[in-house]
Amino acid sequence: MSGLGELDRPGKPGSPGAGDARSQEWLAGEGTEAGAGAGADPGAGAGVGPGAGRKVSARRGGADPVKALMHRHRELCERAVDPLEIAAGLEAHGVTDRTAARFRHRDVFSLAEEMYARVPRDAEPVPQPVTAGPRAEGGTWAVLALLPGTLCAATVVGLRLTEGRPRLAVAAAGALSVAIGLRAALGRGPLHAPSHHTTGATRAWTCWLLAYALLGDGLLSAGLEGGPDGPWPLATAPVLALALACAPAAWCARLFAVRARRRLTASRGLEEFAASAKPLLLGTFALFLCSLGALLALCAALLDESAAYPGAGTLGALLLLARLLTARGFTHAPAVVLGVAAAAEATALAAVFAGRLPGCSYLATPVDTVVGAWGPGAVPTLVCGAAALSLLIHTTRTLTRASAHALPPGPP
Repeated sequence: MSGLGELDRPGKPGSPGAGDARSQEWLAGEGTEAGAGAGADPGAGAGVGPGAGRKVSARRGGADPVKALMHRHRELCERAVDPLEIAAGLEAHGVTDRTAARFRHRDVFSLAEEMYARVPRDAEPVPQPVTAGPRAEGGTWAVLALLPGTLCAATVVGLRLTEGRPRLAVAAAGALSVAIGLRAALGRGPLHAPSHHTTGATRAWTCWLLAYALLGDGLLSAGLEGGPDGPWPLATAPVLALALACAPAAWCARLFAVRARRRLTASRGLEEFAASAKPLLLGTFALFLCSLGALLALCAALLDESAAYPGAGTLGALLLLARLLTARGFTHAPAVVLGVAAAAEATALAAVFAGRLPGCSYLATPVDTVVGAWGPGAVPTLVCGAAALSLLIHTTRTLTRASAHALPPGPP
């Protein structure tokens, strides 16, 4: 997983009107014209006002590298609703503050302000995509975030009150209802991602990880003891806590999105924004982990089961980070990391049962050693912990870029 930083390289911005693919080629081949051909005042980009476009254009004369840059990113400039969107688009195409200095600007934000001011706006405005605002959505997303936990709690109660075939029916109906509730909860709000952003593989790996949290530890223990000879115990407390954690996950994601947008507005450089966004992201992540820990303790006390803090905690952290990235359009790294984690857990189970074959007992030795030292919960803890750490490193590099916050991921 060491190459996660390369999985979601800045590409075409998700906002309308992204620049064309030749922008970076122009910057590499003709960017040196900026220093020689730009005859503008070094402070030209600072404090650009509504009428600054005509003044700057008049000063530059024939050699105008900013005008050439605007031509390359014409649609981005015309469709942008504010300079921040242009700055985010330029950053997504690889333009840094050092590149902006070649255009006689102190940073990308200043360059974006000039480009925004110089765009002619006397033509018919380009229609913008309509998204539901806070008033239209109201608190719907906050209510829907409670749905998975409520349905999961009802399912757990049903399992406690039934036996035999009725219990199997309750389990099947409960699993289906929780899946529908989770889909509804993620359909709106700060954790919402367009359907094309969430791949089928990501959904499959997520379902496997949740199923292992419910069934995996019991099956692993039974397999190492020579079974299973019958039904093995279910870990309902950790799964119930994870379902209830959908609500704090959505609230923490909204807190991060709103605060990051404010800091983006107040920042005057890409590095300044990244420096302020990183502690905000880590603080939001820690807040969610505290909420999940409290829910695990509550569910364990009510159901008289083990809280499984390490395994459920690392799984919750992994799922939150994956959803934050997916909601912002960064889908490759979450799919890869979730797939590797699911494959590792499946391999551990397969190794235990494959070790029963004649002459293959050595296959189960690593898992047997780990379980014998720390218990069956050590397998998901190590797997999900390593995956969550790798994804956290990648997230701190990705969601601290201005281009990740050019537009809200969903209705606030």
